[in-house]
Amino acid sequence: MQEDITLITGANGEIGQALLRVLGADRVLALDLNPLDPALAGYYLEFIQGDILDRALLEQLGREFEIRRIYHLAAILSTKAESDPHLAHKVNVEGTMNLLNFGLAQSEHRRVQFLFPSSIAVYGLEAKEVQGPVGEDERLMPTTVYGAGKLYCERLGQHFAKQGSGLLDFRALRFPGLISAETLSAGGTTDYGPEMLHFAAAGRPYRCFVRPDTRLPFLVMPDAIRALQKLASATSLPRGAYNVTSFSPSAEELRQSVLEYFPSAEVSFEPDPDRQAMVDSWPARIDDSAARRDWGWSPEYDLQRAFAEYLVPAVSDRYLEESG
Repeated sequence: MQEDITLITGANGEIGQALLRVLGADRVLALDLNPLDPALAGYYLEFIQGDILDRALLEQLGREFEIRRIYHLAAILSTKAESDPHLAHKVNVEGTMNLLNFGLAQSEHRRVQFLFPSSIAVYGLEAKEVQGPVGEDERLMPTTVYGAGKLYCERLGQHFAKQGSGLLDFRALRFPGLISAETLSAGGTTDYGPEMLHFAAAGRPYRCFVRPDTRLPFLVMPDAIRALQKLASATSLPRGAYNVTSFSPSAEELRQSVLEYFPSAEVSFEPDPDRQAMVDSWPARIDDSAARRDWGWSPEYDLQRAFAEYLVPAVSDRYLEESG
């Protein structure tokens, strides 16, 4: 049995790929339903192509490896979850239950940490713009299948942490929208942020599916990965789920930032009623003071620095290489 192993589920996803590049190496197992991007070769001990719903597969992993940390990233994202709630429930809820059972079994004789990316979709607001920043214990009234599943899995994880040996250490991060220069997510409702930038860099017109005045909190991917790592290294946490955030621009403010660097970009607004309704139920700003107080969280990138030092240089290089 190989010891002291980290398992990443959903390793081929947006967060998974970024996390592999940072953790990388000889003690990381990468699990995904789809083949890994070839560019990730060398960033893991072993890749397992399989389904988190496959209990036999998880049992086999438990026999072969001593798992000490689980980053459970595999999920159906918000827009796709609303279009196929049955699939979303199977993957997001039943799949998480399988991983929690797996983690509980692994924790019989040693501490096992379980890191779970939750979402601002756990909140539900009726009049977003009149609300201040929302804290972890407020407005927990999700209006979507995705948000309800995330909140349930948070509670499920906290319940499992009290079972058995008590050595299962469950920790959740409620992420806002994420913007990566390296990858584009598929099926998320905050995707208009990264899509606006990527389409501009690729020289393609973009139709934004929310109103110009839509405001949501965001993080760039390097800060999201730092938050996961910092939460993993923290001790004596008084709560099981934390908000993290950085900047909260409107869609129009994002458009203006894009145009500053790509003046010829074509960005129009054609709101989709269903997706607009989802983001209208999510907070315009979230309060991450608990994370700042309890484990020293602080983002490195505000909106201006994110564009100038991370997003624009990396995205420009990516599409220059693709066109050349």
